Amino acid sequence: MQMNKTVGESLKLIVFLMILSGGLLTGGCGRGKSSAPPPAVPEVSVVAVQPEQVVLTVELPGRTAAHLVAEIRPQVNGIIQKRLFKEGSDVKAGQVLYQIDPASFQAALDNAKASLARAEANRPAIRLRVERYKELLADKAVSRQDHDDAVASLKQADAEVELWKAAVESARINLGYTRVMAPISGRIGRSNVTDGALVTAYQPTPLATIQQLDPIFVDVPQSTTELLRLRRRWEDGRLNPNGTNQKKVKLLLEDGTPYPLEGTLQFREVTVDPTTGSVILRAVFPNPEGILLPGMFVRAVVQEGINEQAILVPQQTVTRDPKGNPSVMIVDAEGKVQQRPLTIERAIGDKWLVSAGLAAGERVIVEGIQKVRPGASVKIVSTEGDGQQGVAVRGNTSQPAVKVN
Repeated sequence: MQMNKTVGESLKLIVFLMILSGGLLTGGCGRGKSSAPPPAVPEVSVVAVQPEQVVLTVELPGRTAAHLVAEIRPQVNGIIQKRLFKEGSDVKAGQVLYQIDPASFQAALDNAKASLARAEANRPAIRLRVERYKELLADKAVSRQDHDDAVASLKQADAEVELWKAAVESARINLGYTRVMAPISGRIGRSNVTDGALVTAYQPTPLATIQQLDPIFVDVPQSTTELLRLRRRWEDGRLNPNGTNQKKVKLLLEDGTPYPLEGTLQFREVTVDPTTGSVILRAVFPNPEGILLPGMFVRAVVQEGINEQAILVPQQTVTRDPKGNPSVMIVDAEGKVQQRPLTIERAIGDKWLVSAGLAAGERVIVEGIQKVRPGASVKIVSTEGDGQQGVAVRGNTSQPAVKVN
């Protein structure tokens, strides 16, 4: 009996301890739940977009062309006696370039002069005969036929004098053509003939070529599609085509360095090239140092117009869905995130030019995009005002924007 009593008390003690342990565990779990902190609100940085005045430009590939080109050809036949210029040098208009053997042309001139002198010497006697016959005709001392023959002889003598005058002038011109002169000022290239070469008048192969390099032309093609798009933007009022520097053109050389002098847009070709579907824009650039040479490949930065209300967003704020459609995350007035689809026109430096999807004053998330989702509440830790005004930009380029003062 005593043993059974002891076992019963032991069981009661074990049950009590188990109940007590369960209560302690339950109390501990309850205290853990009550002390857990609430979920943290994501922190983001935003940029407030504002309309800006932006000068839109486009880079177009092109090539340089000489302002004036003169192919030097002889105008008489003969043998080249001497070349009188240095290949690759600058020559002046009127400078003698080649000397053709003038001996035969000098002889022709002397012969014409002698014939002219003979004709002029015969004319006075014939004129006196006509005057005498006129007096004798009044007295009927000579026949009218003799008088008419004398008058005809005088006219023939006058015509012969004029004939030889023309022959003298022609011979003098031909003699002058033996001195082949530069018709324009510019830089002359290599000579295609040497001393002693036989040349013919107006031969197809030029003796040399002179090119005027200052100023110099830059011809760039522009597609008609781009031209029509630009015209529609002007008509819609999205671009102002009447900027003060509308006709100013900048140039990038083959190695990417900018050309130091600005050019002027001269004209746009009126005919479309059917093989390329483009028109030619011609600009003229000063070239005092001779940096630009004909045929050089360049990129012309042509101004399209001024967008008075351009919306620009940093490129890192734009994300794309699997189909490539762009969008940004914005923070609305209630502090919640919204996804906003965009229509992007072009890249401008490190920003995108947005044509639809954003309004002035909206806050675009710049940092913390990975931590948010549409509809979630966020905390703004920094706001950047994008107040750059008068920004000149270049289309289809990764170069940074440049401020215009």
